[in-house]
Amino acid sequence: MLDTPFPVLLVDDDVDLLKATRQTLDLAGLEVTACSSAEEALAALPADFPGVVVSDIRMPRVDGLELFRRIQARDAELPVILMTGHGDVPMAVAALKDGAHDFIAKPFSTERLVHSVRKAGEARRLQLENRALRASASMVDDGMPLLGQTPAMERLRHTLRQIADTDVDVLVLGETGSGKEVVANLLHRWGKRARGAFVALNCGALPENVIESELFGHEAGAFTGAQKRRIGRIEHSSGGTLFLDEIESMPLATQVKMLRVLEMREVTPLGTNEIRPVDLRVVAATKVDLGSPSLRQSFREDLYYRLNVVTLAIPPLRERRDDVPVLFGFFTERAARRFGRPVPPLSASVSRYLKTHDWPGNVRELSHFAERFVLGLSDLSAGLRQSDETLLTLPERVERFEADIIRATLAEHGGDVRRTIEALGIPRKTFYDKLQRHGIVRGDFEEGARSG
Repeated sequence: MLDTPFPVLLVDDDVDLLKATRQTLDLAGLEVTACSSAEEALAALPADFPGVVVSDIRMPRVDGLELFRRIQARDAELPVILMTGHGDVPMAVAALKDGAHDFIAKPFSTERLVHSVRKAGEARRLQLENRALRASASMVDDGMPLLGQTPAMERLRHTLRQIADTDVDVLVLGETGSGKEVVANLLHRWGKRARGAFVALNCGALPENVIESELFGHEAGAFTGAQKRRIGRIEHSSGGTLFLDEIESMPLATQVKMLRVLEMREVTPLGTNEIRPVDLRVVAATKVDLGSPSLRQSFREDLYYRLNVVTLAIPPLRERRDDVPVLFGFFTERAARRFGRPVPPLSASVSRYLKTHDWPGNVRELSHFAERFVLGLSDLSAGLRQSDETLLTLPERVERFEADIIRATLAEHGGDVRRTIEALGIPRKTFYDKLQRHGIVRGDFEEGARSG
């Protein structure tokens, strides 16, 4: 059953039958427009009509079959249900083969009519959603994936345009998978530094004894294993943009040196006293609110304030649900091109999942889901939410609650298995068994994966 009423265009030249059928559909909660001729119906039928046409076959001048053919010429996907007498059944069957949604032989029961109309309405809703997804994807510039039409995303894009051409350092705050690197990349591409290098470093992905060499570079012989000179990421990004992801994970000793780089705009590689000037812009990203002392923990307050010239907050996907269809349309089109597959039609279960899922892995999770959808691998049996919680049994509610906790913990720890298992307090084998049972893909929550 559809969540909201949808329009029905009812056509019958018999005034009494038209009135009785309209009353039946009205009582079923449907929005009915009644027409006594095919000509009147065609005049009342708008483009992208979001409902269903129900028409009698036997009518003067333009009969129901001709009405069906004219509607099909306008919109081949618009569901048309034909009401037919016993003698017209062969014609109705032929129309069914030509694309009519259904035919109902007179006399028919109220249940038969309402059931057919509701099924047609659900099919129409999915058709229009698919059409909207395709249209959204076709309007998207593949090189500008910061999508969304919600006010928060409109403001974010506007701010990016305003500050992209400045050299101000920027702090980007957002949950795992929300698109922090996308924002950093756009700041680089939309500004005057676009001709320079965009250099990214994930501070949480490197051991403490490696990160300083990666950032500042080193001379040959600076430490064991340093056989040749290496230009660090800071120096390499001179003239461009340095993106420091998971800045909250930067070791304390490195923070001290990074603060001097930001203040003096110069770098001293390991193993030398040579000071080299750098022309850089730093965009740092964090999933932790560094403005809160309790969350900042060991992160230096002075470094936070030095980075916090401009802070851009990316809203999580659950707070901008209206953007999910646009993003999903973009990601499915991209996945279809990548895998050489057509975009599958949107099923009722997938549509419901897109609307009700909380997307703890944000845009990255949605991107991976779109890829599995295109490949035909989206098993929703464990993740779908029913609209009425009371329909679930107690074991089903417990299963759902458990799956939500696992997803939230994975998101909190960036998909890191060890930390997630420690937080959940369960054995590794149990953890993987539960991932499989709930249909959870750990990679959707990995910090290192790209959000697209």
